[in-house]
Amino acid sequence: MRAALAVCVCACIGLFIAEASAADVAVRPQAVSLLGQPLYSAPPSAEALEQLAEAQADYERDPDDADNIIWYGRRIAYTGDYHRAIEVFGEGIVKHPHDARMYRHRGHRYISIRKFDHAIKDFERAVELIDGQPNEIEPDGLPNAMNMPISTLHGNIWYHLGLAYYLQHDWENALRAYDTAYAVGDNDDNKVSTTHWRYMILRRMGRDAEARQVLTPITADMTVIENDSYHQLCLFYKGELSYADIMGENADTPGGSAVGYGIANWLYYSGETSRAIAMLEQLAANDGWSAFGVIAAEADLAAL
Repeated sequence: MRAALAVCVCACIGLFIAEASAADVAVRPQAVSLLGQPLYSAPPSAEALEQLAEAQADYERDPDDADNIIWYGRRIAYTGDYHRAIEVFGEGIVKHPHDARMYRHRGHRYISIRKFDHAIKDFERAVELIDGQPNEIEPDGLPNAMNMPISTLHGNIWYHLGLAYYLQHDWENALRAYDTAYAVGDNDDNKVSTTHWRYMILRRMGRDAEARQVLTPITADMTVIENDSYHQLCLFYKGELSYADIMGENADTPGGSAVGYGIANWLYYSGETSRAIAMLEQLAANDGWSAFGVIAAEADLAAL
């Protein structure tokens, strides 16, 4: 009875702290966009706060446990407090300097706050640490509809490293990373997501024949669990879906940032620069500023 009461009290205290922290996050910018705009996190859901309180309780019971540190940092990030999450992963690196997961998750959140050099440094270190090590499934923080994790530690490290280089328009290194990410994945979700970025990179490099070639394994009957947008984009690039198919009823507003960025990029390297810029500007104004498509839109507009 006494133990159950103690657990209840700890959970309530954790939820109170999580709510207070979320209120603080809402009034201070988490980052500055690549176009100079302050970026604020939206208020987290009640579910996100409850999950954070649980993760915090586990962390406080054993703050040296690597899994507790990772889930505490991930849950903090899901509430929009990216700076605090980065601090927690940094603490994890001090305690577990050879655990690639700490660098992988901190690097992800460095991307969120537009610190790409820091992200690349973390991901390159993670690449060193996984060299020669067996791959492993990475648990989902936000499970898909089938509650089936589809990504791996190695795949996520290479994927996010490619993204960080892409956001700096370092096409050669971005392609190197995404080629590796494609090779280490063993499911259709990985194939469509990495192929989408590889295609875009090759088109930006002017290597159009190679871009068409990487699309060859992509087919309409693939078993894609959560990366539907990337799958549709790849089929669009192949000419198997039309512009109207992928954009839906509103030809000017994409259904999400992934589709929007893919289409804007396609318009850009197809020579329709003004339409591409208009769509990039629309994406950059999106409240969901941590989405990769939004960050990529900012990077392109800043470069232009």
